[in-house]
Amino acid sequence: MTNPATTRHGGRGTAPSVIPGAGPGERATLRLREDGPGDAAEPPRYAPEWLRLREPADGAARAGALLDPLRTELAARPGSADGLVVHDLGCGTGSMGRWLAPRLDGAQHWILHDRDPYLLHFAAAASPRTAADGSRVTVETRRGDVARLTPDALRGASLVTASALLDVLTREEIDALAAACAGAGCPALLTLSVAGRVDLTPSHPLDAEIAEAFNAHQRRAGLLGPDAVTVAAEVFAGHGATVRLHPSPWRLGAGQAALTEQWLRGWVAAAVEQRPGLRESAERYLAERLEACRAGELAVVVHHVDLLALRRSGGGAS
Repeated sequence: MTNPATTRHGGRGTAPSVIPGAGPGERATLRLREDGPGDAAEPPRYAPEWLRLREPADGAARAGALLDPLRTELAARPGSADGLVVHDLGCGTGSMGRWLAPRLDGAQHWILHDRDPYLLHFAAAASPRTAADGSRVTVETRRGDVARLTPDALRGASLVTASALLDVLTREEIDALAAACAGAGCPALLTLSVAGRVDLTPSHPLDAEIAEAFNAHQRRAGLLGPDAVTVAAEVFAGHGATVRLHPSPWRLGAGQAALTEQWLRGWVAAAVEQRPGLRESAERYLAERLEACRAGELAVVVHHVDLLALRRSGGGAS
């Protein structure tokens, strides 16, 4: 689940400070989307606090059931004995690598892509160093916008992965991603895309209206939002992949109150941004929900879906 209140580039929450330029050893192999003057030179920094807060929930939610078919696919790849090359698109603070690398056998070289040099530095510093079988894991960073892959960006890839990415892309951008994976002949594991459904217990009369406004916000400006997984499955299949889907919901209770509070604030803010007429009632709604959250009386299920795209020649049926 991306931070609901965020804007176009990656859904992770923004902080005011910016570090322009790429750091030592980084190569811009992905084009930056140019949203305005100076944007390519000075990308927004996404709040690492939000990414750290959500990491345990992300790890618990990701679909472990997709790992066995992925391992089978990777083991059958030519040259797999020499190690895997994994591209992590929109890596943020690197939580996907921390979750996945220790679950795969064999030497791995992770290539971390993000438009924010600060997050790239954090992700590289906190990346795992050993695989499931004790093999070495190495890492490099590449700065750029994952929404515009250059034709050679994934050359030599064994696997492409991402977390909370598909729902902030357009259909054209997902098509470019699927085409790049097909060109590289590699599978893709794309986790935690919003499904457009949220269950709150106890229920409230405004739940459905807030959810509907939030989903409309996610679809603004051509973004796919909660339609992303359905579209991505269709697009990857059109590029010759066998696609598996698996639910990956956040289940938030009293033990995740801090995350639930931040999620609630962003969820309601996005709904109000989309439909300003909701503001007054949404403020009362948020106050009631936060009170219940702090009292340990609110449970939330935020539905996501994980997608695994395998080469049609391997990995089994969908």
